[in-house]
Amino acid sequence: MALCVALPALVSARQLGNPFRVRGRVYCDTCRCGFETSATTYIPGARVRIECKDRKSMKLVYSVEGETDSKGTYNILVEDDHEDQMCQSVLVSSPVADCKSTDPGRDRATVVLTRNNGCLNDQRFANAMGFLKDQPLSGCTQLLKQYLESDDE
Repeated sequence: MALCVALPALVSARQLGNPFRVRGRVYCDTCRCGFETSATTYIPGARVRIECKDRKSMKLVYSVEGETDSKGTYNILVEDDHEDQMCQSVLVSSPVADCKSTDPGRDRATVVLTRNNGCLNDQRFANAMGFLKDQPLSGCTQLLKQYLESDDE
C-alpha cells in the first residue's frame, strides 16, 4: 500500500523538479561555409530563444529568452516538463554589425525537454547555431582548400 502511494509521488516530484538548463553556442560563420571552421568566431551577447510548440496545433505554448556569455555560450533555464511539445533553441539576434544574417538550416536546434525519456540529468545540449558574416574573411579560400585536401587523403 505504501509503495502504491509513495512511488507515484516520487515520480511526480521528479517531473516537477529542477528546471532544465539548455546549453549551446552561437557562432559567426566568418567564411560563409554553412559549418564551423577554424576561422569561426563565437558571439558574446547574441540573443537566443527557447520555443516549445504544441505538436498538433503548432501553436507556441512556451517561450523564454537568454543571452550568450563572453565565449558565445548560452545557458537558459526552462521550467516544467515539455514532453508533448516540440522545443527548439532559436537565434534571435546578433550584436555583431557585419554578422547579423542567420545561417539557413543552422538558425535553430531541436531540444528534448522531458524527463520521461530515461535522461535523468537536467542539462540539455543544443547544436551550435550560426550567423553569416556579410563578406567572407580573406583567408577563407585557402582554409577551404585545406579542408578539401584533407578529404583526399
